[in-house]
Amino acid sequence: MSCVGGCVYLLLLAQPCLSQGFPNSGDFSARWISVPESFEGRRRIDVQIDPEEQARALALPTGSNGSVVDETETVATVAPTDTAESLPFAWFWKEVSPALSDSAPNSLELAEQVLSNSTSEESSFPRMQNLQSIAEKYGGEILGATVGTKVSPALVLAVIGVESAGREDAVSSAGAGGLMQLMPATAERFGVTDRMDPVQNLRGGVAYLDWLMGEFNYDPIMVLAAYNAGENAVKRNNGVPEYAETRGYVPKVVAAWTIARGLCTTPPELATDGCVFYVNLAGNDG
Repeated sequence: MSCVGGCVYLLLLAQPCLSQGFPNSGDFSARWISVPESFEGRRRIDVQIDPEEQARALALPTGSNGSVVDETETVATVAPTDTAESLPFAWFWKEVSPALSDSAPNSLELAEQVLSNSTSEESSFPRMQNLQSIAEKYGGEILGATVGTKVSPALVLAVIGVESAGREDAVSSAGAGGLMQLMPATAERFGVTDRMDPVQNLRGGVAYLDWLMGEFNYDPIMVLAAYNAGENAVKRNNGVPEYAETRGYVPKVVAAWTIARGLCTTPPELATDGCVFYVNLAGNDG
């Protein structure tokens, strides 16, 4: 994915609609444009934990505050002595409500503000260069997967950046695989026959995000928590579970979203908005 020779810039237009499932690639247009300036940060990578895959193997305890650690949801990561203050990104969750009752479609805007106002180094970990490289290689596939859904291409790019850093062959110790780190059960659930195929993996991951949007009234914070911990974990804990992995995962994707939306000519306001990527195709000759 490195740039060699001259740079060619391709504009991909994604325009989500209202249906779910695996859409056709749809129409898009291209024209010559330039790439925005990049900025630096630190990349972090986490993996998705799928509820169905873990249900048969795990039995997790109850959190110290009484929240249910759903044994059908996740391998992560709350010991009985954990408290909200000891979990990752505690400063973030003091400002962004993890409660399902406070859910709102514009929750992402508040989360972005909290990250931008923080002095913590954790808020600057994503790297624009990495996200741009992912868009260079997979921009067309992201476009095709998001047409006909209520999932922004920028959100998909952010999730990929955190889940796999753009490695289509990435496999986690828990068994999640591919660009969007699908577990076998999740892949089967959304019609993916080869989850290591990047096109199928993208379509399966986007289909899951699209489904979660409907389940959680288009609140991206709850959607991201459910993508990581499982939808039932969010429902049974009445919000973002106090799993260390999930409490860290959500703000990481929000930070990546902040960068990903900056790669759009018109930055999306909501996680359901379409966007037009600036994509540098240098090094992808032909």
